[in-house]
Amino acid sequence: MYLPGLAALLVAVVAGCSGGGGDGSAADPKPGGPTTATAAAPGKYRTLREPCGTVPRSMLQDLLPGAASLPEDQQAKVYEGTASVTYDTDRRVGCSWKADGTDASHQLMIDLERVVSYDPEVSDDDRAQDVYTQKETAAELPPPSTSSGSPSGTPGGSPPSTSGTGPANGTGTSASAGTSTGASAGTNPNTTTQTGSAASLAPSGGPSASPSETPPAEGLEPRVLDGLGDAAFLDDVLARSGSAAQHRTVSVVFRTSNVIVTVRYTEQPAFPALVPDSGELQDKAQALAKRLAEELDE
Repeated sequence: MYLPGLAALLVAVVAGCSGGGGDGSAADPKPGGPTTATAAAPGKYRTLREPCGTVPRSMLQDLLPGAASLPEDQQAKVYEGTASVTYDTDRRVGCSWKADGTDASHQLMIDLERVVSYDPEVSDDDRAQDVYTQKETAAELPPPSTSSGSPSGTPGGSPPSTSGTGPANGTGTSASAGTSTGASAGTNPNTTTQTGSAASLAPSGGPSASPSETPPAEGLEPRVLDGLGDAAFLDDVLARSGSAAQHRTVSVVFRTSNVIVTVRYTEQPAFPALVPDSGELQDKAQALAKRLAEELDE
C-alpha cells in the first residue's frame, strides 16, 4: 500500500540529517581556504648598487699601477671601468677595468648577484647559499692541511687550484665572463697550470727572474676565508696560454645574505720568466672584497 504522507516524512528526515550540525558548520574546510603555512623570509637586499662607482679611485690606482703612466684623460677612462651587460640590474651587475704597464698588465672584475628564491618554502638566503656552494665546489679547493705549521683554519701545502672561479648557475642574467650565471668557469682548456718544478721550464725572456711562489707559499693556497660576509673563499690560479707569460688570477667570492660578490684580479707580467706574486695579489683582492662587504652593510 502506498502512503504519500509517510514518504514525505522520510524525505524530510533524510534532508535534515545531511544538512550538517545544529551550529551550521560544515564537517570539512572549504576547498581553497586559508592555510597555516608561512612563506620563507625574503632576503635583506632588494636592489643592487651601480658597480663601477663602488671601487674608490685610490684602490683602483693601487690595483691598476699601469694606468699611472697614461695621460690624464686616458687615466680617467681606465678608472671609469666598463659596466657588464645584464638584463636586470636589480638582479645582477658587474664592472671591469684593465691597464697595461711596462712591467705587467692588470685586469680587475667585480660581479654582484642578488639571488631570489621563487619557492615560498625556501628563503632567499638559503637559495643564495646553494648558489654560493656551487661556486665553492666548482673551485675544487684543496682540503685543509693537518700540518701543525699551518695557521689555524688555513689550508697549507697544496698546489693552487686549476679550476678557476666563475659565477654559478641559478639566477643568471648575462653571458659575459663577469656576469654569467652558468656553471662556474674553469680554466681555458688550452692553458696549463704551472706548479712545482714545472714553472722553472718557463721560456726565458726579458730580465732574469726566478719564480717567487709556485705553488703559493703555505697559508696562501686556495682556501675558505673567515670574517668576510656569511661565507667566503679564495681561489688562486697560475696558468699559461701558449707562449705568453704566466698569468695569475686571484678570485675572492663571498655571500652576504642574498647577495653573492665575486672579485677577480689578474696580473700578467710582460716577460715570460716572471711569475706574479700570490701574496700581493691575494692581499689586494681581499682588501677590495672587504671594502665591498662594508658598503653592502651601509
